[in-house]
Amino acid sequence: MKKILLAAIILLTVAGYAVGNYFVDFALKRGDDLSPPKATFNIADPNLSAPPAPNFKNEDLSLKSSDGLTLHAKIFYTDKNSNLWAILVHGYGRDGRFAYDYAENYLKHGWNVLIPDLRASGTSEGEFITMGALESKDIALWAEKIPSNSKIILHGVSMGAATTLLTAANQNIKNLCAVVEDCGYSSAYDMFTSQLNKIFGLPEYPVMPCANFVCKIKTGVKISDAAPLDVVQNINVPILFIHGDKDALVPIEMMEKLYDKATSNKEKFIVSGAGHADSKRTNPNAYFDKVFTFLEGNL
Repeated sequence: MKKILLAAIILLTVAGYAVGNYFVDFALKRGDDLSPPKATFNIADPNLSAPPAPNFKNEDLSLKSSDGLTLHAKIFYTDKNSNLWAILVHGYGRDGRFAYDYAENYLKHGWNVLIPDLRASGTSEGEFITMGALESKDIALWAEKIPSNSKIILHGVSMGAATTLLTAANQNIKNLCAVVEDCGYSSAYDMFTSQLNKIFGLPEYPVMPCANFVCKIKTGVKISDAAPLDVVQNINVPILFIHGDKDALVPIEMMEKLYDKATSNKEKFIVSGAGHADSKRTNPNAYFDKVFTFLEGNL
């Protein structure tokens, strides 16, 4: 009986690891050709091409992450004498180029812009994305590249939005003045659980606990560590929450939970008819009017 029990435990452990490993690689592992992970379900439009780079003076930067990855970013200058800086954080399955159209508007409003390629994205090294858990630490390192007398804001979309919230809550960024989060999830674990059922017809158990365990082994953090809802109350700068009311990936209820739990000065902006990561494209004029009115009122 002991041998049978031991064999059963070993079999279940191996099976659990195999299941978790499959879904971690499916959702978080970068492709061999530097393509995004296979799970492109949370990209608003997989066929959308990157916008052209803004026609402003720019330079490339690089740094080493805390775990030894070489990460890359691009800086665009509206005026080197300006002390206004925006760090624009792209979403899952994208790279920094997909923030160029956001950058164009910031640059025209007098902001210098830093746009990183997050780990395992674009030109940056890395095998796995971590849905904001480690990316938030990387953003804090990028902020150190900005002149010390600057006013800094973070603006992120989707995974980038969750990353900005985790950064503002957990990292000590000097001169951080505000956060603009656009359709960020309250919890990557909960978002993946929902998609697991929609795509594969599978329940949370045992897949998600197995994936959480394997993610910790492979990346050093769990999927459940990317949970802005657990820390949003620690953010002490103003937050603008943006969300489309037709978001089928990150339901608007996630934004409402984040908004309700936030304790700093806060506003929310709901874009009618917008799906996931699509608020800017749905109503660009209203989108940027709200963003810059919010920033001007809170800096």
